[in-house]
Amino acid sequence: MAFIKTTEQPSNYDNLEKMSLTEILTSINKEDETVPLAVAKAIPQIENLVSEIVTKIQSGGRLFYIGAGTSGRLGILDASECPPTFGVSADLVIGIIAGGDQAIRNAVENAEDNPEQAWIDLMEHKINSKDVVIGIAASGTTPYVISGLQKCNENGISTGSISCNAGSPLSQTAKFPIEVIVGPEFVTGSSRMKAGTAQKLALNMITTSTMIQLGRVKGNKMVDMQLSNAKLVDRGVKMIMQEIPVSYEKASELLAKYGSVRKAVDNFTPTPLTSNC
Repeated sequence: MAFIKTTEQPSNYDNLEKMSLTEILTSINKEDETVPLAVAKAIPQIENLVSEIVTKIQSGGRLFYIGAGTSGRLGILDASECPPTFGVSADLVIGIIAGGDQAIRNAVENAEDNPEQAWIDLMEHKINSKDVVIGIAASGTTPYVISGLQKCNENGISTGSISCNAGSPLSQTAKFPIEVIVGPEFVTGSSRMKAGTAQKLALNMITTSTMIQLGRVKGNKMVDMQLSNAKLVDRGVKMIMQEIPVSYEKASELLAKYGSVRKAVDNFTPTPLTSNC
């Protein structure tokens, strides 16, 4: 079966410039409604990849994302949110973008077409067989990403992928491919739209489910979150109050003393009742 980039197919809509603003917004929203349904179909693939990630991290490994353009930025975003949300070290989930850090804000010419650079970038982090590398590319054809996974495969490193075309070269390269088929974009070829949304949803599922499996969530709460601002400190205090019978002031003291919700709750010792006898 020939590989077809459905992400590059003509939009289901035409004459966009003649639409009213309401028509434009309504049509975009209508297309966006299809994305979660496409992600749902990929859950078995996501589950297989997450199981591999959890096993590797439990054995001392790390999770890497590699991508270019929007896909690379989404990987960096997801990686950067793991330390504050789950209290893990910044080197547990690492996002790498073609063209380096300057490509986070500005496009770097031809960066995604370099078939050698991804492995060089990964080697800077001393990538090894304990790690997992996920290549992200809406088209599933980005040379930077595909070649990076190929080198990982050659070196016994587990590989996954997130793409939005069926049967892409990237999917054929990854050991644990995820394909979220969202179809043509509202603006033809603008894969930052539905494809980008699909990738973000998949990334949310990957890291959140991984962290839950690793014990970084208790009940439904981020008990290991970093207390980096007043809002999060207040949230942490209220979490403690929900877990143990203390006042806001006492919960604040415990949080300040132990530095995390989990440690505050685990180390709390109720004051014994005194007898009047």
